[in-house]
Amino acid sequence: MAKMGSRKHLKRYKAPKNWPIHPKENKWTVKPAAGPHAIEESLSLLIVVRDILGLADNSREAKRIINTGKVLVDGRARKDYKYPVGFMDVVQIPKTEETYRILPDTKGRLTLHPIPKGNDGFKLCKITDKTTIKENKTQLNLHDGRNMIVDESYSVGDVVSLNVPNQEITDNFKFEEGAMVLITGGKHTGEIGKINEVIINKSSNPNTVIVENDKKNEFLTLKDYAFVIGKDEPIISLPGGN
Repeated sequence: MAKMGSRKHLKRYKAPKNWPIHPKENKWTVKPAAGPHAIEESLSLLIVVRDILGLADNSREAKRIINTGKVLVDGRARKDYKYPVGFMDVVQIPKTEETYRILPDTKGRLTLHPIPKGNDGFKLCKITDKTTIKENKTQLNLHDGRNMIVDESYSVGDVVSLNVPNQEITDNFKFEEGAMVLITGGKHTGEIGKINEVIINKSSNPNTVIVENDKKNEFLTLKDYAFVIGKDEPIISLPGGN
């Protein structure tokens, strides 16, 4: 029994720092299953339902809510309480008509940001890699584990907007100077700004970008940390009314 529990559960004090849970409330928490997001970059659906949204008082109630298909992730009912929910996923509770987007706060913790109607029918996905396959088509590898076959030209680092749950690409936001970005890592995690300059390093050092925030202050961050959220302004609802 102990070995079985160790695969599903994790001691709270060992949980990743980006999980918005208190390490001393209970001894154990639920470990996300392998899936579209890395375990250290996601939350189990049970944690979302019980600990963050407070829709259940205990694990049994949370499992019942999830098992009956009352929670949607990216427009689809997910009935596995260990299902990993991660960055940019859209979580919907049809019964209460509430919708949330998973975003990082300024401390790097994953949070559920309430989003209004009209902003809930899509999600943003970053292109992390691409390959050419048969018939000269392109396969895009997206940050949430999706693979999509397309005819059009896309670049690694760009962000596509997908309808949910249809998963059809409706727009493409290029990673370029002037683009609006959300910082997903480093000391500027959670900040919003505009790309002023992309610095391509010819050495083994990673590429970086200079970002200007709404106070006209500039900061340097890794290119991989900059997630495009719009061309001239953010197309998603953001904490703080941005």
